[in-house]
Amino acid sequence: MKSVSHIFGGVAKVKVMRLFVFNPEAAFDAQTVSDRTQEKRPTVSRELRNLAVAGLVKKMAKGYVLNKSYPYLTAIEHFLIDASPLTDKEIIKKIARAGVIKMILLSGVFLHDSEARVDLLVVGDHIKKGVLVSAIQSMEAELGRELRYASFETADFQYRYGLYDKLIRDILDFNHIKIVNKLGV
Repeated sequence: MKSVSHIFGGVAKVKVMRLFVFNPEAAFDAQTVSDRTQEKRPTVSRELRNLAVAGLVKKMAKGYVLNKSYPYLTAIEHFLIDASPLTDKEIIKKIARAGVIKMILLSGVFLHDSEARVDLLVVGDHIKKGVLVSAIQSMEAELGRELRYASFETADFQYRYGLYDKLIRDILDFNHIKIVNKLGV
């Protein structure tokens, strides 16, 4: 499957567009955009100039902001939401490096549910927090928004699950998809 970047002229441009579209109230300078998208600063600067010329973003004193009166903003937003840059396989591959993964559950942003408590739940053994955070940041760069996530060691998750922990219940009782489920939950 071809990615949406082919339509818009490159991965960097799509990442920058996602960042602004999914954070409509925020102003970003070029360095912050570079950090958040994990793209090189010169590439980001070029894409910001192009998006400003196109009218999707506006240059302000505090940085760049989304042009909320852009005539095609709603269409672009819907398109970018529906055209997810991450497949289940890619998510699993990124998170698998963090430890012995027993369950990965997707909710929230992955299912267009803004009311969900988390976007991602990771359960496993010997989870390396730094590696997991790095994987999450990589996904955030692709998605253009921060992810709300929770991670548990297997024993802690099973204990909380057995006690009907509110967070666990809120996640499991509402719309979600398990892309890895070795726990049979």
